[in-house]
Amino acid sequence: MKAWEATVKKTQAAAKKRAKTIFGLSHAVEEGNEEHDQEDDRLNRPSGQVYQAEKFLPNGDYYTGYWCENFPHGHGKYWWTDGCMYVGEWFRGKTMGKGIFSWPSGAMYEGSFKSGFMDGEGMYTGANGTTYKGSWVMNLKHGYGVKEYGNGDSYEGEWSRGIQEGQGKYQWKSGNHYVGEWKNGKICGKGRMFWTNGDVYEGNWDEGLPKGSGTFKWNDGSFYVGNWSTDPSEQNGTYYPSGSSMEGNLEWDPQDMFNELKEIKVCQSDKIPLWPSQKKLAVWCSSKGSDMTTIRPRRLSVDGRIDASVDKDLVGIRLSDGAAPSSWTTGSADRMGITSEGDDVPIALQTEIGSLKGTALRIPKVVEKQGDTISKGHRNYELMLNLQLGIRHSVGRPGPPPSLDMKPSAFDPKEKFWTKFPPEGSKITPPHQSCAFKWKDYCPKVFRSLRMLFKVDPADYMLSICGNDALRELSSPGKSGSFFYLTNDDRYMIKTMKKAETKVLLRMLNAYYNHVRSFENTLVTKYYGLHCVKLNGQKVRFIIMGNLFCSEYMIHRRYDLKGSTFGRLTDKPESEIDATTTLKDLDLNFVFRLQKTWFQEFKSQVDRDCEFLEQERIMDYSLLVGLHFTEASTDQEHTPSGAVTPTGNNPISPQTHFSWASIRLGINMPARVERTERKADAEFQLVGEPTGEYYDVIVFFGIIDILTEYDMTKKLEHAYKSIQYDPNSISAVDPKQYSRRFRDYIFKAFAEDV
Repeated sequence: MKAWEATVKKTQAAAKKRAKTIFGLSHAVEEGNEEHDQEDDRLNRPSGQVYQAEKFLPNGDYYTGYWCENFPHGHGKYWWTDGCMYVGEWFRGKTMGKGIFSWPSGAMYEGSFKSGFMDGEGMYTGANGTTYKGSWVMNLKHGYGVKEYGNGDSYEGEWSRGIQEGQGKYQWKSGNHYVGEWKNGKICGKGRMFWTNGDVYEGNWDEGLPKGSGTFKWNDGSFYVGNWSTDPSEQNGTYYPSGSSMEGNLEWDPQDMFNELKEIKVCQSDKIPLWPSQKKLAVWCSSKGSDMTTIRPRRLSVDGRIDASVDKDLVGIRLSDGAAPSSWTTGSADRMGITSEGDDVPIALQTEIGSLKGTALRIPKVVEKQGDTISKGHRNYELMLNLQLGIRHSVGRPGPPPSLDMKPSAFDPKEKFWTKFPPEGSKITPPHQSCAFKWKDYCPKVFRSLRMLFKVDPADYMLSICGNDALRELSSPGKSGSFFYLTNDDRYMIKTMKKAETKVLLRMLNAYYNHVRSFENTLVTKYYGLHCVKLNGQKVRFIIMGNLFCSEYMIHRRYDLKGSTFGRLTDKPESEIDATTTLKDLDLNFVFRLQKTWFQEFKSQVDRDCEFLEQERIMDYSLLVGLHFTEASTDQEHTPSGAVTPTGNNPISPQTHFSWASIRLGINMPARVERTERKADAEFQLVGEPTGEYYDVIVFFGIIDILTEYDMTKKLEHAYKSIQYDPNSISAVDPKQYSRRFRDYIFKAFAEDV
């Protein structure tokens, strides 16, 4: 270790000496010789050869180990100037296989890595003595594992995305322990609590406390059976004394146990400020003698992504192949007006690396804001004001607190309320500058409960829709003729509804509510409110729903996938396609590859959602998919690998830290896509042949358009189109057939990342 530290100090001293040279002559001579040696060495080696190398990098980083075509490849050791170090297996610049990553704080992870992430079996030891040994998925505890906390507590059981989920045992330092179910890192479900004095509680739990039916047993054999609640008015039960002690615990109050349990805390997971996948590699090679251009070197993250510090014109970008960073063609550099001066060029900008295949991937141009702002003079300005007044009235109206346990009467389609809004105001409505209108709320109790279920804060909800910022109208209505509006913060989308769609939603509202309540990770659209405005004798119905693409990530490509082929090709020329263009089935040239556990969860949830829609006789729905290419990021965007090694004047920015807690099924999911090509003789091949060309992405997806019923109109459409076209190619088919075809296609377009 001393020899290692001496080598590092020598490297840093040499770097400082070069930096202090006034005219840079010493630097030029030393680095010039080093560049010539490395260049000659590179040119003399056959392509793809793996060899032993020692690299003293200009920023002070150091690498020793096996090397291949400008990347760590094989076993090697990389030391960052901030004190982080990795020793283990590499694959084309990514940590891959067995390895050890250590932090300057003393924390250490030893185990499996995959594509730069802690992934597989491994053991993490924190600086405070906390340890976790078990399964990891993309830096998160996921699967079975054992955690020993620094204060002496321990947990053994199942984890999901970094927190306790499923069956597990938690033991406190005092000797008390709990065995049972967990949810979102808290005791929840059925379980048993054991005290060291022999007392036991067995029953239902919620948020770490008894809730519902349960039994408390004393060590003398007596017990209490009843309904448990923190609200004393809801607490009730019966005490059963033991034969030896008839009056031993008669004066015991169940609320005493709640007070005791509130003092027993479950330790929170320790925070890791910088993941191994967020570390950057300061790796580049000389371009002397080449035609490449002079570009300031960019750092590469361990998982192969490019530092988002330059380049805003990304139309010609070529993204990563396998684990290698992206490559630009010389033409791309020429278009940027850059000329070759023989300086060092980062690996990310070399013309050829390894086995890149195919042609450059075109990223659609970015549009700043989607839609037109509805300002005074807009044809729908009055409607927007009415809508905002009505939402403010509905959400802000005082009433009993919402409950997740709904009575059947709340779902009655007749459960609707009209409110008049005269310009001068009334006892329950404020004065306004619009003309008189009437406002209708459909099933308000149900939608209030849905907003609570979806964790929507009422104040934030009103602020997004009814704040000072105007709504934005999308430039063209959808195929159905409905208009779409976006809130200024992009959190909510408002869609005008046909009367038939409103009837379908009200009919299936009870089943929809039960479905989204039962399956927290459901992919079906989240609905927050159903309303109607009657203005000048005309009714306008509309639904408020969540915007799937509300994210700090720029959505570069979006697809609407159904599994049918008729009319499933965009009619726009490629020159007019931008980041807001929704492409269709026959435009898709990727296979979406999800990590194993997420792919399994994805398949299960799609099956559940499709079964629900099939039971409700719904068809013509689709999977909306959005892609953010991580290597197409600019300095104005949030990149998951954006945490840089703090050297010199380049500190870690808090905005660049990736929030893994925000990842869930269909939202902010790190994944890869593999490019596909359709056979020339296959006219309507839905999923092309894989090419082996991979791209790192953040993927978003959800099931949309779930209000089309297979009614007589759709049956007639099916009969008419079946005469002219292949019945399997059209969208209007029986819900059972639609569900089967949809799933068959989606499970080909999505696959496990192996």
